[in-house]
Amino acid sequence: MTSRRQFIQIVPVTGLALLASRAALAAGAPMVDEKDPQAAALGYVADATKADKAKYKTYAAGQNCSGCQLFQGKATDPAGMCPLYAGKQVSSKGWCSAFAKKTA
Repeated sequence: MTSRRQFIQIVPVTGLALLASRAALAAGAPMVDEKDPQAAALGYVADATKADKAKYKTYAAGQNCSGCQLFQGKATDPAGMCPLYAGKQVSSKGWCSAFAKKTA
């Protein structure tokens, strides 16, 4: 049986290991293709300035994946995971119609 002291010592190490493995998985994940059915349905583009402004009226200049609540990476990362595109990374400079501005 594990004592409370042992448990407290194990938890931080396990948490760090999980974070490291998540980062490693993200680094090896492929980029989402703009022609992927999910990406096409959401109007994803790897370069936000190329978003179809006529079709997606919600697009505004300055919006990009790195500023979206769904982006799972640092704002300075060139790419990061997005739960909308399971197992694939999106460009931090990309955009899709599911954009939701990060709150402070």
